[in-house]
Amino acid sequence: MSNSENKISYISLIKNGIFSENPIFRVALSLCPAVAVTSGVKNGFMMGIAVLFVQIMVNVTVSIVRKFIHPKVRIPSYMFIIATWVTVTDLSMAAFVRDIYAQMGLYIKLIVAFAIILSRAELFASKQKVTPSFFDGLGNGIGFLFALVIIGFFRELLGKGSLWGYPIVDTKPLLIMILPTGGFFAVGILMGLFNWIDTKFFGGGGASGGGH
Repeated sequence: MSNSENKISYISLIKNGIFSENPIFRVALSLCPAVAVTSGVKNGFMMGIAVLFVQIMVNVTVSIVRKFIHPKVRIPSYMFIIATWVTVTDLSMAAFVRDIYAQMGLYIKLIVAFAIILSRAELFASKQKVTPSFFDGLGNGIGFLFALVIIGFFRELLGKGSLWGYPIVDTKPLLIMILPTGGFFAVGILMGLFNWIDTKFFGGGGASGGGH
């Protein structure tokens, strides 16, 4: 395969993770944490960055050691790898961004249980070389980050009248949007819009899947 073909392949992996296989809007994975941390853009962005880092590192690590993992213990092995990188992320945030970590430290630990990370390790990284696995992790991580920022944008704007903590509109906010009920409502509306656009203009087939 030529260098240009490799480039196109890697670009496709990134595009798939952001659009056609977006973890939240298309595959419908990790919806619960998406609701829990997106009452504001800032928290959604920081969680997205954390997941992006963990997703890439887990994919790369699984790809490197895939030939040494016995099939019967592959899932516990993947969970151990995920937990290791989540711990690295957790301790790094606790050391360098303490104000943000104080608000969402609990959710960082729960990245261990995110279905999207385990699914990419099992379905892709365990069967591919390091470079494709890196770009698959990059695409899915960016897709997850994109989804959290979009959800947080609408929830914070409508529920608090602010963005990134700064007041934007001086009107009575819809407080339900910052509650879990409003979070699921926002995710549902945005998922429907995202899938309508994909079906209408790109010939997609709508969201599928589901999980935590």
